[in-house]
Amino acid sequence: MRPTIFIAGGGTGGHVFPAVAVADALRELADVEVVFFGTDRGLEARVVPTHGFRLEKIHVEPMRGGGAPRVARGAAIALGATARSFTRVRRQRPRAVLSVGGYACGPVSLAAALFGVPLAVLEPNTAVGLANRVLGPVAKRAYIAWDEVAGSFCRASLRPYGVPLRRGFGARPYVVGHSVRVLVMGGSRGAAVLNARMPAAIASLAPRFPRIQVLHQAGRDADSEVRAGYARARVEGAAVVPFVDDVARAIAEADLVVARAGAGTIAEITSIGRASILIPFPHAADDHQAKNARALARLGAGICLNQSDAEPCRLAAEIERLLADAGARVAMADAARARGRPNAAHDVARDLLDLAGGGH
Repeated sequence: MRPTIFIAGGGTGGHVFPAVAVADALRELADVEVVFFGTDRGLEARVVPTHGFRLEKIHVEPMRGGGAPRVARGAAIALGATARSFTRVRRQRPRAVLSVGGYACGPVSLAAALFGVPLAVLEPNTAVGLANRVLGPVAKRAYIAWDEVAGSFCRASLRPYGVPLRRGFGARPYVVGHSVRVLVMGGSRGAAVLNARMPAAIASLAPRFPRIQVLHQAGRDADSEVRAGYARARVEGAAVVPFVDDVARAIAEADLVVARAGAGTIAEITSIGRASILIPFPHAADDHQAKNARALARLGAGICLNQSDAEPCRLAAEIERLLADAGARVAMADAARARGRPNAAHDVARDLLDLAGGGH
């Protein structure tokens, strides 16, 4: 019987895609069965099965955003889910559990830890999420991407491996050419602010950069409206898609990336190394996107622009400044690449196998 490893959590692409990257690496390195635990509502419900992994669903609800009643209801549901998770742990006997964050990770992770199963947590952001704050004290491993969170975990558990990425991401030196290409990424679900403001910003740049090209990831069901926005602004060189399938290639071909500041997006940009303007989502839990973007900006590896300041005219000014200064783009790309960890998925997988006693 093959040894089993649980991966628990999900919700957004920032949780799900690193988890899948680790699972793929585990499958490459050893003959193990990887079982995911998540919900019907999270992105994992769509992504995990398409990658050939089993997803077992649990019923949990978020505790944030509804005051004391939501906290009480969420805690009660989580307690029941934890009790039911004991049966799953006892039946499947995992060798290790990796918690990737999100409210869905808690019940199975806690049940496994109480059974004595080695627990690892993955924290990709500069602010530790609620689930990882709860699980951190019992975790045998803490895979982190930023030194800022090291103090939240036991020193012996720390592994600063970065954010696991899918295959295809790797350092690619930025070479200045004659192109003027801007990639707009609003995360796995798109970003309403970028969708609304970028067409006008790009339109105002057209007199100086008549050959500007834009690839804009708008999010599911938003692409037609964004495409119409570029048409109204009379921008001819804009390709609008609901989702960019080959993100690594899109970043590598860009002269500049305009994006949200989720941990996964920053990891993708830095693994390849490109100049970026980051507009953090202001309602992210614990303001982690702003903290991510500011941390990168302090390294000279990106520009952080608050959403409240990111009106079309300000966006256009920041984009124009970088497009007009090749040296600044090269320096920013180099600084970003120096921060990248393209091998994080395999580093995490190897260590997780050692934790599980499975070797590789």
